[in-house]
Amino acid sequence: MEQSPTKLSYFDDMRALTSSATILSISQEDSGRRAVILDSTIFYPQGGGQPSDTGFISNSTSDFKFIVQDVRLKDGVVWHYGILECLEDACESKFEGQEVSLHVDAERRDFNSRLHSAGHLLDVCMRKVGSSHLEPGKGYHFPDGPFVEYKGVIPKDQIQIKQKELEAEANALISSGGKVLVSILPYDEAAKWCGGDLPSYIAEGSTPRIVKLGDNLGGPCGGTHVTDIADIGSLKVSQIRTKKGFTKVFYNINP
Repeated sequence: MEQSPTKLSYFDDMRALTSSATILSISQEDSGRRAVILDSTIFYPQGGGQPSDTGFISNSTSDFKFIVQDVRLKDGVVWHYGILECLEDACESKFEGQEVSLHVDAERRDFNSRLHSAGHLLDVCMRKVGSSHLEPGKGYHFPDGPFVEYKGVIPKDQIQIKQKELEAEANALISSGGKVLVSILPYDEAAKWCGGDLPSYIAEGSTPRIVKLGDNLGGPCGGTHVTDIADIGSLKVSQIRTKKGFTKVFYNINP
């Protein structure tokens, strides 16, 4: 059965950790994990490499509790994957159509936010350290090895120099009180900021967020879970790798 698009409530309030929604369906995949689809959600899905939100979905009037381990956006529908805690038979059909409460894990959200912001920070700083031959990159932010990826290759004899310059540039901006700013703009105006196009998951007629770092457009346009880089104490560029036409900048952040 075709599902209606999920309302992406995290566009309404990027800092919301709780909300309510209605269960549209609960299913079990061949792998054994359960999948819940709601009419709306505040759980950020995994995408662009950054980890998704985690947390739980519950119903205060019953024993329903769903532990959210992963969230994916597919064709406009958000799938919440995880563990269904229910002792009764036919749990799936029993709770469909019920209103539930969504609870996002605050520590995971904060960690994702800092990772995402650090990626935007490096994306801007990379262009200031004489690496203009690299095309603007796409950030991938994994808990076990965050990095920002760029097309193009830094010459091997310059890697260590660029690594030190990039780290110094980023930390100078942090220490000077640089900010990641999030501007909420009408759809048409936001599209102009982003070169005429916005990601397909942003609905026409909405008011998407445009991510800026200071006076610089930080991209990707429409990003939602960024924070003030003042929340990042320091950023360490651990290494720069080049392979097959791509340069990856690995980094560690301290709160």
